[in-house]
Amino acid sequence: MEVAPENWIGVGGRFGKQFRQLTERYPVILHGLSLDIGGPDPIDTDLVRSVRDLMGEMDVPLYSEHLSYCAAQGHLYDLLPIPFTEEAVHHVVARVCQVQDIIGQTIALENASYYAQPVAQLSEAEFITAVIQESGCDLLLDVNNIYVNSINHRYDPLEFLDSLPLQRVRYIHVAGHYDEAEDLKVDTHGADVIDPVWALLAEAYRRLGPLPTLLERDFNLPPLDELLQEVTQIREMQCVSQGVQVEAVG
Repeated sequence: MEVAPENWIGVGGRFGKQFRQLTERYPVILHGLSLDIGGPDPIDTDLVRSVRDLMGEMDVPLYSEHLSYCAAQGHLYDLLPIPFTEEAVHHVVARVCQVQDIIGQTIALENASYYAQPVAQLSEAEFITAVIQESGCDLLLDVNNIYVNSINHRYDPLEFLDSLPLQRVRYIHVAGHYDEAEDLKVDTHGADVIDPVWALLAEAYRRLGPLPTLLERDFNLPPLDELLQEVTQIREMQCVSQGVQVEAVG
């Protein structure tokens, strides 16, 4: 399971008790929405300390966030692209190190979807790789974001996958998206996963093995049986990547 820590910090009572019971039954990862790792504002150290305390209280093994920014003199309520420059790499790395020092362990950053990039002295993959290598953080690999960006920015998704520091991947996201146009895909987490994204996930497993994988679905929720069919497909693909035979049940 994956939850946004911002929704659970300081929550007590019945909901807090139910959340604690959930963390006792299932592995839980904290995936933040407002760290603003690439923004101009100072890091919200109160938030980071609260995340650290929640991790300790719930025995959560990992805190992940987006390699993007979301604030400038206040929250912008969107995940915006960081310029792909050496200056931005150094800015982000310093902030990641600050967060990791407070948390007391390595965090993971997700390769983000984006729709415009006004400054690109580095390629997207070069930027991600530099941040990961220089900060020592891990990578949360989102294969849907790779696919969406590959259409919107016209690059080969497999070449992009192979150019990332795959040895630093901690876990994987897979999701659906919205087709705004033939050449414009929007990362929504509001639709079924499509075949090209499943194929890209299979290629990730070929390179990485069956890493833990989260199916993201934020709205337009189908009946639970249909949603669990996608979870089953993930598990079957993980088995195939290990050479384990999958038998049909029925």
